[in-house]
Amino acid sequence: MNTMLQFSSSPSNFMLTGVPIFIAIVFIIVFGIIIFTAFKGISVWSSNNRAPHEQEEALVLSKRTENRSIGGNQHPRTTTYYYITFEFINGTRKEFQVKGNEFGLLAEGDKGTLDYQGTRFNDFVRESS
Repeated sequence: MNTMLQFSSSPSNFMLTGVPIFIAIVFIIVFGIIIFTAFKGISVWSSNNRAPHEQEEALVLSKRTENRSIGGNQHPRTTTYYYITFEFINGTRKEFQVKGNEFGLLAEGDKGTLDYQGTRFNDFVRESS
C-alpha cells in the first residue's frame, strides 16, 4: 500500500516541479532569441552608420525577391523582400536589400551611380541614354 502511494504521487511531483522548469527554459530560450535578434539588428545599423558614404559606377546585374510567411496556417502574413545585385567597374559585386519602389524602377542592365553606406542602399542614379 505504501509503494502504491509513492507511485501515484510521483506524477504529481513532476507536474509541480518539472512543468514550471520546462516553461521557464522555453521562456528563456524565446527571450534569448528576441534579445539576440535585436542586438544583431542594432549592430548592423550601427556598423552602417560608421561606414563611409560611397558612390561608385555600377551595373544592375540581377534582381530577386524573397517571400517570408509569418503567422501559421490560420492567418498567414507574407512579406516580400527585394534585393538587387550590383557589379562595379573592378568586377566586384554587392547585393543590397531595397524598397519595392526602387526595385520596380530598376532593370537588369541599367548603368549608373550607386550610392551606399556599408550594407545600406541609399540610391541609384541611372545614366541617361
